[in-house]
Amino acid sequence: MKFLLKSCTVAFVLLISFFQNVHAQNANIDNSALLIIDVQNDYFPGGKMTLVNATEAGVKTQELLKIYRAKGRPVIHIKHIATNAGATFFLPNTPGAEINELVTPKADEKVIVKHYPNSFRETDLLQYLKSIGVKNLVITGMMTDVCVVSTTRAAFDFGFGNTVISDATATRDRNLNGKTIPAANVQKSYLAGLNALGSLYAKVKTTSQFVNGQ
Repeated sequence: MKFLLKSCTVAFVLLISFFQNVHAQNANIDNSALLIIDVQNDYFPGGKMTLVNATEAGVKTQELLKIYRAKGRPVIHIKHIATNAGATFFLPNTPGAEINELVTPKADEKVIVKHYPNSFRETDLLQYLKSIGVKNLVITGMMTDVCVVSTTRAAFDFGFGNTVISDATATRDRNLNGKTIPAANVQKSYLAGLNALGSLYAKVKTTSQFVNGQ
C-alpha cells in the first residue's frame, strides 16, 4: 500500500511538472499578447456594476497597454455585451457597455465582442491568436472571479502560457449564505487558485513584477 501511494504521488508530481512546462511558459512582453477583458464603463464609479478598485486596476492596465503599444506587440480588447434575460449592465448600445477611456482601443487593435464569461466561447479569439502565432497571454481585466478566471482556465486548456496581472484586475464584494465576503478576499482567493500547483493555470504577478522581469 505504501509503495502504491508513493507511486501515485510521484506520478502526480510528474504530471504537474509536465503541465507546468507545457502551459506555464515564461511570458514576457516580447513573446506575448496583452488580453484586456471587459474594462468597460459600467464597472467604474457611476456605472451599474461598480467594482472595488476598478479605477486603480484600469490605470495599471493602461500602463501595460502603453508598453505593449510601444513594443508593437499584439493587444486584444474583450468587450462584453449582455444578451441574457434580466441583465442589468453591459446592455447593448449603452454608455456603460463602452470600453473605458483608460484603455480605448486604437483602430488597428483587435476588439472581440463576447456574450459569456469565457472570452473564447463563441468568439474568434482562439483563431485570431493562432493566426498571429501567439502562445503566451498576459491577462488583465474584470471581474477577476468571473470573466478573468474563466478565460484564463480556458486558455490553459488550449495550451497557452498565462500570466495574470493581479493589480490590473478587480472584482467586488460577494455574498455567500448571508455573509459578505470582501472583494479583497475574493481577489486573493481566485488569484491563488490560478497560481496553485506551481502556477498551473497562470503565473500571477503585479504590474511592476512583470514589467521588471521578476
